[in-house]
Amino acid sequence: MQDPKPSPKSFLNSTLLILTAVLVAQTGLYLTFTKAEKVPAPRPLAQFPDQVGLWTKFQEGVVDAETQAVLRADDTLTRFYGSSAGGAGANLFVAAFRSQRTGAVPHSPKNCLPGAGWSWLVNDRVTVPIPGRPEPIEVNRYIIQRGDSKSLVLYWYQSRDRAVASEMMAKLYTMLDAVRDNRTDTALVRVVIPLGTEEGNDKAQKAAEDFVRAFYAPLLKFLPA
Repeated sequence: MQDPKPSPKSFLNSTLLILTAVLVAQTGLYLTFTKAEKVPAPRPLAQFPDQVGLWTKFQEGVVDAETQAVLRADDTLTRFYGSSAGGAGANLFVAAFRSQRTGAVPHSPKNCLPGAGWSWLVNDRVTVPIPGRPEPIEVNRYIIQRGDSKSLVLYWYQSRDRAVASEMMAKLYTMLDAVRDNRTDTALVRVVIPLGTEEGNDKAQKAAEDFVRAFYAPLLKFLPA
């Protein structure tokens, strides 16, 4: 015996319920994204310490007006640090965005550096243990080359206490934060260390990880909690 076909009335009721649910969801998202965002006001990155662990600032960098016009970050930091343990110096670059709703979003180094003439030799991810954190953070690792120059690059996206390597996951977390907390702030963190001979790659990697461990906790004090 065949099941009775649904009546036009029950079909209409089901359709109305689905449409109502969709409208409620759309209304909720609309209210979330149109009401005033909670835009944090953290400490200026310019106040970041000159000394972190064994690393000491030896040069303050400058983000020129042309770059800033493209970057559209609310605050930036670019500095060169050297370690008392020796080795090549490291460049720390941070671009902080208090809100991404106006279209100002972090520019991925994997897109920016090739535009400056660098090519990728290595593209993978590594984990860096951080003192005081139960789990290491995962970061992107690139080895890049331009002419005879090579550099090691580590970068990730930092939103409060959350370090994210994946750009797709970073965007997903931004959407979730917008709905849940009415916030879309984030920061791009990048470390660059020049590379010498092939034998120096491991040494540079260890130095980069040591630098990250040194500045990670202090940096969180300059980003929204």
